[in-house]
Amino acid sequence: MPDLPEETEAAETEASNPPGAPQAGADAPPARKRPKPGERRVQILQTLAAMLEQPGAERITTAALAAQLQVSEAALYRHFASKAQMFEGLIEFIESSIFGLINQIAEREADGSVQAQRIAQVVLQFGEKNPGMTRVMVGDALVFENERLTARMNQFFDRVESQLRQSLRLAADHAGSTMPTVDANGRASALTAFIVGRLQRYARSGFKRSPTEQLDIALGLLT
Repeated sequence: MPDLPEETEAAETEASNPPGAPQAGADAPPARKRPKPGERRVQILQTLAAMLEQPGAERITTAALAAQLQVSEAALYRHFASKAQMFEGLIEFIESSIFGLINQIAEREADGSVQAQRIAQVVLQFGEKNPGMTRVMVGDALVFENERLTARMNQFFDRVESQLRQSLRLAADHAGSTMPTVDANGRASALTAFIVGRLQRYARSGFKRSPTEQLDIALGLLT
């Protein structure tokens, strides 16, 4: 994530220590360490993701997020213009993390079926390790938020499905299919629906039903 200008953090510190306020002396507790440029932005996103990990969590407000961070709501808006931008920060992290791994799989693995299986594993394992992000991925956390966030997550899964089609087309060609494109499209659609379904079940079970349980058996049937 990009660093933030130092003056932004300085302004936040000044707001919490207005002119004329008592200065820390020998008997005063040490002042809270000011985050380095960029750190506060990361802290906001980390805290938002952590709050989303609470099973059954209601819609998160900026007031609740600010209280969790022990800062003012105005402090949040020094780093993000809106709550939608905070969610976009989480989505950017999801996209960069998962597609970075998918690109590595496509480069290193020649077998199309294995590519597809590993892509599915990557997405589901990411969700399992990041429960709060899973709620963003399946849209539970985006209800009543800006519509562009849901549209962006839909595009995310469209990209996953597109990559699966490419991998499964390789597998169909290798297997001598007479209709490799049709076969690849059908399998990619089914596999994407499986991935989304597993993530939804994980989120709606309060993160109790692992999205990767008996995964090898399921992927063997779908690929």
